[in-house]
Amino acid sequence: MADLVLITGATGQVGSALVRRLTARGVPVRCLVRDPRRLGRERVRVQIALGDLTDPPSFRNAMRGVGTVVHLAASARDQPGGSIEELNAIATWRMVDAAERAGVERFLFFSALGATTHHRTRLRRSKALAERVVTESGLATTVFAPSMLYADGGRWTTVHRRLALLPAVPMTGLGRARFQPLWAEDAAGCVLATLDAADPPARVELAGPQTLTHAEMVRLATAGRAIVPIPPPVARTALRAVEAALAGAAPVTWDEAELFEVTTVSERGSADVEALGVRPRAMADVLGGARERPAA
Repeated sequence: MADLVLITGATGQVGSALVRRLTARGVPVRCLVRDPRRLGRERVRVQIALGDLTDPPSFRNAMRGVGTVVHLAASARDQPGGSIEELNAIATWRMVDAAERAGVERFLFFSALGATTHHRTRLRRSKALAERVVTESGLATTVFAPSMLYADGGRWTTVHRRLALLPAVPMTGLGRARFQPLWAEDAAGCVLATLDAADPPARVELAGPQTLTHAEMVRLATAGRAIVPIPPPVARTALRAVEAALAGAAPVTWDEAELFEVTTVSERGSADVEALGVRPRAMADVLGGARERPAA
């Protein structure tokens, strides 16, 4: 794997792990980012392409000389520069078009497990449209479909650890929806293994080794703090009011909270992850104990 790799979403929880591991191998990497400072010390080890999902001309510039695209960037909330649908579905269509015009050979895309055009949540509906664009393109593609991705220090865990400072942790609904959370480092390992594969899979369901309810995941992230269930209609009204007041600065939006109201599991469990040579770690091990950074 010596071709130039373009990564979108390089400052996210999976992207940052992937960039670090690719640069440690000496693989040439270009990152499409708004703010290079968010790359931390990796910014001196990669090529920088300024831009984001709201800036289609930046896609064309970023693609020059690229052999492989890893498209991680996405949004689970509306942004000032675009809606969930625009930032996920339309931006991916434009990204694929730019890749085809630039002569890119491979396109790796992060969709979402259970994504359909009639899904309850906007994110998964938009991901379904984006996934269709990717798979119907003329590129060699791999689609990764996560159940739920997390990282110690990632946005989901950070929000819940802040909520743990309250006397009790508020949670939308009863927390009965089930998930198979996968550590971002393990997800990055799956991408790396796919980039190395002589015969890469067309689809990888990114599911962790355990099936947990939303309530169980919240307890792990908050060290077992008491939970106060908030009825979804009340949570929806409150979160939309906060979002309207704070615009893009709202800690959580209803579109994000609603994602945890719908069970999202793979019938194959972690089989796809293990088939790539990755041994996924349990959420309790990652969030509850000392973590060692995996070797590149």
